[in-house]
Amino acid sequence: MATTAELFEEPFVADEYIERLAWRTPGGGSRGGEAFDPKRLLEEFVNHIQELQVMDERIQRKVEKLEQQCQKEAKEFAKKVQELQKSNQVAFQHFQELDEHISYVATKVCHLGDQLEGVNTPRQRAVEAQKLMKYFNEFLDGELKSDVFTNSEKIKEAADIIQKLHLIAQELPFDRFSEVKSKIASKYHDLECQLIQEFTSAQRRGEISRMREVAAVLLHFKGYSHCVDVYIKQCQEGAFLRNDVFEDAAILCQRVNKQVGEVFSNPETVLAKLIQNIFEVKLQSYVKDQLEEHRKSDAEQYLKNLYDLYTRTTNLSSKLMEFNLGTDKQTFLSKLIKSIFVSYLENYIEVEIGYLKSRSAMILQRYYDSKNHQKRSIGTGGIQDLKERIRQRTNLPLGPSIDTHGETFLSQEVVVNLLQETKQAFERCHRLSDPSDLPKNAFRIFSMLVEFLCTEHIDYALETGLAGIPSSDSKNANLYFLDVVHQANTIFHLFDKQFNDHLMPLISSSPKLSECLQKKKDIIEQMEVKLDMGIDRTLNCMIGQMKHILAAEQRKTDFKPEDENNVLIQYTNACVKVCGYVRKQVEKIRNSMDGKNVDTVLMELGVRFHRLIYEHLQQYSYSCMGGMLAICDVAEYRKCAKDFKIALVLQLFDTLHALCNLLVVAPDNLKQVCSGEQLANLDKNILHSFVQLRVDYRSARLARHFS
Repeated sequence: MATTAELFEEPFVADEYIERLAWRTPGGGSRGGEAFDPKRLLEEFVNHIQELQVMDERIQRKVEKLEQQCQKEAKEFAKKVQELQKSNQVAFQHFQELDEHISYVATKVCHLGDQLEGVNTPRQRAVEAQKLMKYFNEFLDGELKSDVFTNSEKIKEAADIIQKLHLIAQELPFDRFSEVKSKIASKYHDLECQLIQEFTSAQRRGEISRMREVAAVLLHFKGYSHCVDVYIKQCQEGAFLRNDVFEDAAILCQRVNKQVGEVFSNPETVLAKLIQNIFEVKLQSYVKDQLEEHRKSDAEQYLKNLYDLYTRTTNLSSKLMEFNLGTDKQTFLSKLIKSIFVSYLENYIEVEIGYLKSRSAMILQRYYDSKNHQKRSIGTGGIQDLKERIRQRTNLPLGPSIDTHGETFLSQEVVVNLLQETKQAFERCHRLSDPSDLPKNAFRIFSMLVEFLCTEHIDYALETGLAGIPSSDSKNANLYFLDVVHQANTIFHLFDKQFNDHLMPLISSSPKLSECLQKKKDIIEQMEVKLDMGIDRTLNCMIGQMKHILAAEQRKTDFKPEDENNVLIQYTNACVKVCGYVRKQVEKIRNSMDGKNVDTVLMELGVRFHRLIYEHLQQYSYSCMGGMLAICDVAEYRKCAKDFKIALVLQLFDTLHALCNLLVVAPDNLKQVCSGEQLANLDKNILHSFVQLRVDYRSARLARHFS
């Protein structure tokens, strides 16, 4: 059986168990060359099965014995638990009885204590009254003999007695007890002064415990507030030695906050009184000195100082919010700040607007002076309004053209300066304005920006630029309006950024938002009208310049040469110069504009360019070789049109190129060419007009083929 037990291993696997049994049986395997003996292996298996059966019976008997024992112990445990429950119930009943007995005894004790207190309290009061009568008699006799009045170390007891006698003396009739009342009042005053002096000395020595004792005694005296005043005054001695009064105040309050709770029974009141004293004395005096110096003489410095001082004061207030100053410390600190700045804040916006107006005007005037330019007056009303309406409807220049010598009268430096001044004004407005007045004040500042940046600078530059655009028939005209467009576009972006970054947060939740948005929309639309007008007239000038080039450079013999067999050029000189001019203008337009505006303007220029070339070609007669040269010119124009990167413009020149093929195609192929993809949808009159330009048009053969 021991051998059988050795074959059991955890975890038990039947196949492995059989393998181990066969391996251990002689002749049960091929171990060591030993021959396999099935009979012996069978015999070993039979014997082993019998051993396993015997083992199973033994284990089963043992299991049954353990189950019986477990059931017996479970019954005993259940019986024991029932006995413990009964014992617990008995103990709980005893505990309830004991608790009731303790409550009964406690009630008796409390009743007895009340009875004793009822007897003892009148006795103590009688003893206290007897002592006070004794001390009162001493004042009545005029001689203080008690040790409590003569011993300086018993000043605390003397203060308690004199405070009570002082209250009693106030109830006595003046005519009979005037003298004693005077003596008691005098002693009361002397002790009060001694206590305050003792408190002052202890504070200078840094004896916190002695300060606490004296303050507790003085709490019932009238001079307690004077004690607090002395404490506040001495706290500030040597505290404001640096230039930064705000930092000194914060450090002082931090130090006192740690100490005041150890000295006074009402630390929040004392600390609040200290802060009030600092604000109303130190800070108010400092603020007045800093602001009054520049209030009437230097508005810029006055506004900077006001913003800086108010910011530092509110920052100090935020630090003081950490301390316990009573129930509504936010209101308390706000009132202190208001008391300092109320006289400066009530007219702040008027000073701000006045300064911003004068400063902006100075920036603009300094710029125009640097250009030696006398600013023209742009009138309003009457004739000026009539001229403006006529110009907008007809796009005609009214009045003589002004030579600006290439000056746009727009300056990014001026714009940055104006925006910087306005940004600082918005920051001051946000900090210094009452919340209810903030949107209104911000709108006034925005109106100043619109007036000086948009109207006085940008709009004036646009008006001057419009006046500087030459007429479309001018020769060798210099076109500077696109430079104005480029700079105005950049300035608009800066203006819009400040509107979103600095104005919007101040008005986003107020009715002024819609008013500001409308004002911004109106001024931009007004300027866009002038920009569109200037661009349109500039494009007319460009086309005019191309006309001058074509008129000066194009000869009739270019397209009808005398010697058809001796044409050496690929395209005409007029074509070369026009294409060169157009490429420069396209590049200039791309550099002056951005976004969809580039494509819009280039499309308009391309359409006008195409119309010019189309009408120009209609003025000549073409021989066969001249037609080939015209096709070469149009091919060059088409190559130039690719620089526009506008599909419509390229399509127009593709069609024009196809039309020019009618100038050279054989008469027999005219109908075939006219029905081609590019010309099939064109009006027959257009096709006919090009065919008529051929020198051989009047021949019967050509007329017959095109009819």
